[in-house]
Amino acid sequence: MKTIKTDLIRRRKQRITNRLASSSRYDRGEPMIAGGNTRYELAQKAGGTSYGGVSAIHAFVQKIGLPKCIDAALHLFKKHLPYHESDHVLNFAYNALCGGTCLQDIELRRNDEFFLDSIGAERIPDPTTAGDFCRRFKPYHINRLQDAFDDVRMNLWKQQDESFFEQATIEMDGTMVETTGQCKEGMDINYKGIWGYHPLVFTLAETGEVLRLVNRSGNRPSQEGAADLADHTIDLCRRGGFRKIVLRGDTAFTQTLHLDRWDKAGVKFLFGMKAYSGLDKIAENVGSKDWKRLPRAPKYDLDTPDRSRPENIKEQIVEARGFQNKRLTAEWVTEVAYSPTDCQKTYRLVIVRKDLEVTKQGLLFDDYVYFFYLTNESREDLTTNEVVYGSNARCDQENILAQLNQCRALHAPLDNLESNWAFMVMTALSWNLKAWIGLSVPVDGRWREKHEQERRRVIRMEFKCFIEQFVRLPAQIIRGGRQLTVRLLGWTESLPVFNRWLRFALE
Repeated sequence: MKTIKTDLIRRRKQRITNRLASSSRYDRGEPMIAGGNTRYELAQKAGGTSYGGVSAIHAFVQKIGLPKCIDAALHLFKKHLPYHESDHVLNFAYNALCGGTCLQDIELRRNDEFFLDSIGAERIPDPTTAGDFCRRFKPYHINRLQDAFDDVRMNLWKQQDESFFEQATIEMDGTMVETTGQCKEGMDINYKGIWGYHPLVFTLAETGEVLRLVNRSGNRPSQEGAADLADHTIDLCRRGGFRKIVLRGDTAFTQTLHLDRWDKAGVKFLFGMKAYSGLDKIAENVGSKDWKRLPRAPKYDLDTPDRSRPENIKEQIVEARGFQNKRLTAEWVTEVAYSPTDCQKTYRLVIVRKDLEVTKQGLLFDDYVYFFYLTNESREDLTTNEVVYGSNARCDQENILAQLNQCRALHAPLDNLESNWAFMVMTALSWNLKAWIGLSVPVDGRWREKHEQERRRVIRMEFKCFIEQFVRLPAQIIRGGRQLTVRLLGWTESLPVFNRWLRFALE
């Protein structure tokens, strides 16, 4: 297997750099976007695809043994005529990686002969067959499929250095998958009047991987089934070799029945607490000297000189129309010992008081609101301020849910709860593949620091950006000499990282 020569990448980068540098030096007397004498023709022998990165991703998928793990865990067919279970699962993942937004987009790839050549397939399942495959799933099969993903995940984790296993932060959250369908079995209406499903998603904060996904009816509470899934993911991370495991979630997931058990097992947790009247009384009884100012780091560290702030148009409209306007003026923090309901042990309750300036129809008055955070972390490991910052960092889970929406994993195109659950899990594989590719980017010798930054950038990359940088690479596809040649036709800023990862994928 051959990768791209690095000097070719440098030359291609230099060409575009020179072009951009020299083209702005003088006035051409006409618009820059001028067009030209263009002719279209259809190639008779040569062919290409817009998704030149898929061949490398498929080589990576085979290298990590994902198809074998899927076929060993999942048995839905008596006969394979002609597809295996792994063909269907990868079909969903590759559709998402190629920017597909619905089942019908599979047909575009199915009729692209050079896309089929790039993944070594004579054919792939059509949209109708793919939908029928989802309807074969029962909860047992979906859990077996996720177990297969875990087997692959564990092998990739074992290849990481020691610093990777310092901590595993398990995030948990529920999200609403809205549907306008009338006949989708298992859907229901939630308290906001939205019809659909309410999946529960567990992710690993350090890599963004989806550790577990369970679809539920739309009217189920966020925390339903979360304790069992937490136990499963804790066991997974322990088997993976993580030295410290932290559970993190919002107020809905503070399940006091399980806190003592998790604490005894050495699991750390950081949960939000609902502002019950009893907690408000505790906060009110804190002495004024015990409150400390909560410092906040600036949101952005700008290298450019400071510029004047633009006028706040939204605030002007709110004031002009006499709406209530709340403005944060200060944040204060303290902590007390607290033993929640159903707990025998005492934990740290960190309280944040937000002072507000409230304006309504010209009248000005002050208000405040309390936020509560519960943790069993020691003060040596997390200071009072760090507890607040750590809980605020949980908001990144919302970004991951947004990315799962972007790859269409949190959608319900089928007709019942289990089939849509299967669709979500298989499509979410595309997001996990992005994380696994990031974990597989080699880190070499003297360039270690730079490579670590590039690797982290791939892991944290948005799904759409990943498609543009690693998948949607225009390429010529050449078959001959018992090998497949993918000749990339353009340069992207991530091509050096792609090429280094390619060495791992193809070795």
